[in-house]
Amino acid sequence: MEIEDKIKELESRNREAEMGGGQKRIDQQHKKGKMTARERIDYLLDKGSFQEVDKFVVHRCHDFGMDRKKIPGDGVVTGYGRIDGRLVFLFSQDFTVFGGSLSGAFGEKVCKVMDLALKNGAPMIGLNDSGGARIQEGVMSLGGYGEIFKRNVWSSGVVPQISVIMGPCAGGAVYSPALTDLTIMVKKTSNMFITGPQVIKAVTSEEVSAEALGGAMAHNTKSGVAHFAEDSDQEALDRVRELLSYLPQNYREKPPVVECTDDPNRTEKALNTVVPTNPRLPYDMIDIIKAVLDNNRFLEVQKYFAKNMVVGFGRLNGMSVGVIANQPKFLAGCLDTKASVKCARFIRMCDAFNLPTITFVDVPGYLPGVQQEYDGIIKHGAKIIFAYSEATVPKITVVTRKAYGGAYIAMSAKHLGGDINFAYPTAEIAVMGPEGAANIIFRKELAEAEDPAATKERLVEEYRDNFASPFKAAELGYTDHIILPEKTRGVLIEALMMLKDKRESIPERRHGNIPL
Repeated sequence: MEIEDKIKELESRNREAEMGGGQKRIDQQHKKGKMTARERIDYLLDKGSFQEVDKFVVHRCHDFGMDRKKIPGDGVVTGYGRIDGRLVFLFSQDFTVFGGSLSGAFGEKVCKVMDLALKNGAPMIGLNDSGGARIQEGVMSLGGYGEIFKRNVWSSGVVPQISVIMGPCAGGAVYSPALTDLTIMVKKTSNMFITGPQVIKAVTSEEVSAEALGGAMAHNTKSGVAHFAEDSDQEALDRVRELLSYLPQNYREKPPVVECTDDPNRTEKALNTVVPTNPRLPYDMIDIIKAVLDNNRFLEVQKYFAKNMVVGFGRLNGMSVGVIANQPKFLAGCLDTKASVKCARFIRMCDAFNLPTITFVDVPGYLPGVQQEYDGIIKHGAKIIFAYSEATVPKITVVTRKAYGGAYIAMSAKHLGGDINFAYPTAEIAVMGPEGAANIIFRKELAEAEDPAATKERLVEEYRDNFASPFKAAELGYTDHIILPEKTRGVLIEALMMLKDKRESIPERRHGNIPL
């Protein structure tokens, strides 16, 4: 065979592989509002940077007539490329080929690029659109999932792992995204569940649609499995690029620093009046967060889940930071089971990838209630304490208003290793709220008062002024400085610059035993 013939054969095989399941199935994919596996890669990566691996791999199954159905690539496109010039590895499941189902060969392809990502210290991105295990291959497909899961765990905390759910993701397939750092779902076209609606109906008689059971909003609002819900494939892929801009290539590197176009010493007079003088009134903590970050840009993570806790990414003087905050607009900013898990997971991700934490505190305590106790608020609340105590990245805290009891400790207090702890003049740091404290401390005086209501009001204010003010904590060195709210941005940046070369370690061990 002449060289021209070999080149023609290569071109022909390339065209065959690139057509996946054929034009008819590609058209069906487009009709659902979904991009194809290759279109997603082309959109996500820098133009012309994709280098495919295992393009001509086919399955090795001979049962059920599968030996007559072999398509190059076998349902997944794998390889590497660049995002904003940075190396990334990825796989993109192809629903046009056997419904994107996982075979032994498919699993090996995914494992190969995961191994390369780990060896080269680069992010791993999974674009999921699959009907699950390929039933014709039996246990071989299950083994493929197990190998992928193992690599997800090996990669955890080593390289960033991002999963995008862009179609079905069911059964064992859901565990790989669950093991990654961040999960993005597409509204209306994606779903995730262990068992689908038909199985649930057969076993429990419950009737539920796929969207209600495992759609993007179900997992963004109820389960907390997903971190983002986007309107289209394109917006989901844009989110991947944005997230990677805050994250390093791997745990040995610091996150990218971008040029700051926002004055580091910018003051915000409006911050002086954001926190109401009446401690019972709510306010939006995001107003404070956005006001102090570069160009007022805040990328909130899990914005629909556990709304009493806010977490997300931002920048201070061009440096990536992770922001954690209580949200007084919801449940008065109390810590409950869901908020505790959300908070602890985010702190640990920041610590894994060298993002300093900026914590804004306005927390009256842990949410009381019988159901909260039965749901394990003790165990889940302890996760926050574990995460902050374990974290060795720079930790900066700002108490804006309430910081009561155990919740004061949990929210990055000096006692858990907070490096710099600030407080606003409006801060109330105490064992409990002034009203509860007054009822206990002044029980006898209240019982003997001629006008109990007026007496209680006076005693509550006295307690608030004398014992719940930030100056008591400042006198003890538990608060490093009481600052004017308008100067928050400047003092945070100065503290962050001071801490940028921080070195700290915790006692050597195999690993901690976080209360899961």
